[in-house]
Amino acid sequence: MNYLRFILDNRRFLGFGLLLAFASSFGQTFFIALFGAEIRTAFSLSHGGFGTVYSLATLTSALALVWLGRKIDDLDLRLYSALVCVGVVGACFLMGMAASVVLLALAIFLLRLTGQGLLGHTAATSMARYFGGQRGKAVSIASVGHSAGEALLPLPAVLLIGALGWRKAWLVIGAVLALVLVPLVLWLLKGHGERHRRLLEGADQGATDAMTTIRHWSRREVLGDPWFYKVLPAVLAPPFILTGLFFHQVHLAEVKGWSLTWLASCFVGFATATVAASLLSGWLVDRLGARRLLPYYLLPLGLALLLLAILDHPAVALSYLVLAGFTSGASFAIVSALWAEAYGIIYLGAIRALVSALIVFSTALSPAVLGWLIDLDVSIETVTAMGLGYVAVSITLVSLPMPAPPGPVTWEKECGFAVPPAKRSWLAHLLRR
Repeated sequence: MNYLRFILDNRRFLGFGLLLAFASSFGQTFFIALFGAEIRTAFSLSHGGFGTVYSLATLTSALALVWLGRKIDDLDLRLYSALVCVGVVGACFLMGMAASVVLLALAIFLLRLTGQGLLGHTAATSMARYFGGQRGKAVSIASVGHSAGEALLPLPAVLLIGALGWRKAWLVIGAVLALVLVPLVLWLLKGHGERHRRLLEGADQGATDAMTTIRHWSRREVLGDPWFYKVLPAVLAPPFILTGLFFHQVHLAEVKGWSLTWLASCFVGFATATVAASLLSGWLVDRLGARRLLPYYLLPLGLALLLLAILDHPAVALSYLVLAGFTSGASFAIVSALWAEAYGIIYLGAIRALVSALIVFSTALSPAVLGWLIDLDVSIETVTAMGLGYVAVSITLVSLPMPAPPGPVTWEKECGFAVPPAKRSWLAHLLRR
């Protein structure tokens, strides 16, 4: 697969993507949910009440992400990344000091916006944009940061909560990120100006002189493309389903008779499967294309939901997370590369911001929906069966024949007229600041 040579040649920039993906864990549901029982007790919230607060904050962050996410197309990557990192540090401190439900909601909003939203968005967009024909491998390597967070953070977080309490735990996290994250990000981006200049000149990672004369879809054009809506349910299925299950993992462990420590330790299996699937999928994306792989990546998630629906044995916890990890890992490479492959890279930040906002929106709905179902005494077995039905519908949709977008094509061939000089220069577009 030539991963070793690729990593050695691009170690610093790949490290940047991996670090941002890892740091996004602090705004991910699997991490915030570890504090769920303590937060509900501190603010006298039911499962549904906490789920609603979380969902409203996440929904608001999705709306903000549509605008803030597209700024990566206009701002210098170093400045953009530093601002996002400062935001996640502030969110951690606010989480530890929140004294009311309103401040709790604000802290969750900032964690979801900067963590799950902008840090992950920055990592994936940067890898897909600057690595061209090797974007599958680049995205898959950066996604190891997500898996590392899922494997390494749950158990220490549980121990930290037990030792210091949930508020002090968040303050410690914020302090560590403040001392480490921003300086390390700026160091890893050293020399980025030259990389960006090479990309603008169309010479990076196998680009050709035709780059400035090809059509790259705008976000408005993507919204008018029927194929986008055909694949969207398959893209949203894993975040929607897994966010709900991860957010209510304490309840899941209780009704299944599993200890929370056992379930938290099983995330190592999830992370291992995610890494393996991501690296394999990245290699396959570069050879077969993301669109060909899209109908298959949901199959392991479907099997995981089936196991949860019919079995209670403790081994199911590990099996469910490993299978979910296969789908999660494949989605990093396949979905992240899908938009660049289908719609080009000039407006990739705006397109990914839209998709990321929709993903965040889906993750805003699932905790509230599942929380209220729990409050209504709907069993986990019924909930997972419903999720299995959604996965089946999504696979059916992406398997139905429908012409995919042609990808970047020449303006002259597509539109029948010459490209205006201003549009020929991507430099003029990107440096419009």
